[in-house]
Amino acid sequence: MRIPFDNSYAALPEGFFTRLDPTPVKEPKLLAWNADLAALLGIEGGDAETRAQVFGGNAVPEGAAPLAQLYAGHQFGNFNPQLGDGRAILLGEVIDSDGKRRDIQLKGSGPTPYSRMGDGRAWVGPVLREYLISEAMHALGVPTTRALAAVATGEPILRETGALPGAIITRVAASHLRVGTFQVFAHRGETEALKTLTDYAIARHYPDADGPLGLLRAVCAAQAELVAQWMSFGFIHGVMNTDNCSISGETIDYGPCAFMDAFHQGRVFSSIDRQGRYAYGNQPQIVVWNMAQLATSLLQQMDDKETAVEEATEIVHTMPELIEAAWLRRFAAKVGISTPRPEDVDLINELLSLMQTDGADFTNTFRALGTEQARDQFTNRDALDTWAESWRARIEDEPDPQVVMQSANPAVIPRNHRIEQMIEAAVAGDMAPFERLMKALSSPFEETNPELQRPPTEDEIVPATFCGT
Repeated sequence: MRIPFDNSYAALPEGFFTRLDPTPVKEPKLLAWNADLAALLGIEGGDAETRAQVFGGNAVPEGAAPLAQLYAGHQFGNFNPQLGDGRAILLGEVIDSDGKRRDIQLKGSGPTPYSRMGDGRAWVGPVLREYLISEAMHALGVPTTRALAAVATGEPILRETGALPGAIITRVAASHLRVGTFQVFAHRGETEALKTLTDYAIARHYPDADGPLGLLRAVCAAQAELVAQWMSFGFIHGVMNTDNCSISGETIDYGPCAFMDAFHQGRVFSSIDRQGRYAYGNQPQIVVWNMAQLATSLLQQMDDKETAVEEATEIVHTMPELIEAAWLRRFAAKVGISTPRPEDVDLINELLSLMQTDGADFTNTFRALGTEQARDQFTNRDALDTWAESWRARIEDEPDPQVVMQSANPAVIPRNHRIEQMIEAAVAGDMAPFERLMKALSSPFEETNPELQRPPTEDEIVPATFCGT
């Protein structure tokens, strides 16, 4: 197998990471392989056995520079001064056929100096969950890390529920630079390291950015667009800690995440988010909070801190406007409006309020808007009909609202109950449900599998998901 590595992060100072190889596993077996992504990355050759050995961590490919990255982070608002890759190894980077630099990282590849007493492993459930949801997000057009391979390790993983089958996912990202990567050096007062990291991030992601505050402005803009896209698809990240907030503006770390069925602004899926910090409706304010932490870190390298604080404050304070504008553009398209007006916010929020009151399915309501199938989502159909009169009047002058709506509203999403059923089958050795879901989710705007569009029945509802340990 040939992987055309072109590593840059490994050339940074040694204090940014720890060099080490992944820990070999007993019996690696390839569970899933993303041939299209492999072609994009320029990966050539290798049969299933070779891929299992390489992406199971048993064979380090030529040109790789394996390392575990250092970072810090706020976790549920509490600062941890040193986190780092506790169960991941960055194999290296490639420049893909589109000319973009990409990290290739093994996740679940064994302990590192940052494991904090953990075993550094993952089990098949969260591995297949991340594989499937990250590829679904890509198909929806949302910036995201992607999945290249899933490998069973042939080793049991001990968790609170008992022994579970081990697995490793190979994750591909624009980079694994996080808000927490900046926080660790700012907290330590390592100004030169912070400057080096800032220059590296600008060169890699935002070459037009002018210095640290230019970087802040660019990251804020990317994150504003990202969270608006999440909201428009009913997605709840579940653990928006600063160490899970990517500088590149990609969705990263699919732990206790989920797409909503019945709509509710306060919906939480994380089993450990008991206060609702990362609820669906809180995501815009949390991403602003995260950007404030990035600003605080970047300011540590500035000579004229007083002036820099004023500019950084202005950048962060304008971020809610960016989110609101992106949100309106995305949700206006969902109701067939191609050129939104400020007053459209009220029209959209009125529909969302009706949906929340009646527990209407988020995806199916928008997909079927204007049809009897949409009315079937509501018990108070008179209220929906009254809203629909205003809506139809609003879209009268739109050139083709149905086309706009169909391109903004997926027919199929990775529903939580289907994912849990897929995991249960995979643990039993049956990968057919995984493959069926992957096929449907690769074309989310096409109505190819009506059964996968169905919300869960009462006994199928999965009320919470867990961190991917």
